[in-house]
Amino acid sequence: MKSWYNKNDCQHLNAYQAYYPVPVAAMLWCGVPPDEVQEELNRITPHPYIRGVFTHPFIPCFEVRCRIIHDAIERGALPASRENGKVTNEHIAPERRHVSREHLRAWIAKEHPADKPEFLFDEIERKTHAAINADAFRALQADRDAARAELERAKAWAADTIREMDALRGERDSLRAMVERMNIPGERAETTYLNIIGAMLALMLGKSPAGKPQSIYDNQAAIIAALLGHYEGKPGISARTLEEKFAAAKRSLTAT
Repeated sequence: MKSWYNKNDCQHLNAYQAYYPVPVAAMLWCGVPPDEVQEELNRITPHPYIRGVFTHPFIPCFEVRCRIIHDAIERGALPASRENGKVTNEHIAPERRHVSREHLRAWIAKEHPADKPEFLFDEIERKTHAAINADAFRALQADRDAARAELERAKAWAADTIREMDALRGERDSLRAMVERMNIPGERAETTYLNIIGAMLALMLGKSPAGKPQSIYDNQAAIIAALLGHYEGKPGISARTLEEKFAAAKRSLTAT
């Protein structure tokens, strides 16, 4: 038995008849390709009790759809004709009933919207909910595609912006490190500066071997007062800072 349900070729629609006998319509509705319909019709047998209804040994839905089409014709839901294709309200023998492509398509779309056969409906129509027509679906599809394109542009912009921000952060961190290296001396340099300050402080407050003062300043407070008098306002020149640095210089000089 051949498999028809994975085929997407719709080229046969252009050359197919506009009117179908009920068994042909049922066979196509079951998914049989048009060029294989006659082959499968050769396998069918008449239903023992219902005129115009047939069974197929391998296609269970065939008999069911024959019945459904006949029922729709008999209750007036699906217009029918004889072999000439002219729709009539007169009684038509079940074996002679034909349905037009247009009427069959409209009837299936109305009464069986979830079961749209490929020979009557294109891919978009088969995937579209019954409450949405093909034009509305295409419009929604176009809007979706436009939104996707806009989203891709936004993603690209965001990626570029993030790269620029990462580069700026890198430059910022590099500059910060440079500034910190410039402003904060290393441990060895700090010790050197403190030792120099401690030695100068000791020299200014010390006396010569003969017992004479080596500067005009009698104590640390006088030195601080003089520094403030000449350089107050300069970075690091404040009473508190000078006292802290002088104390650290004395400790450093003693330790080394």
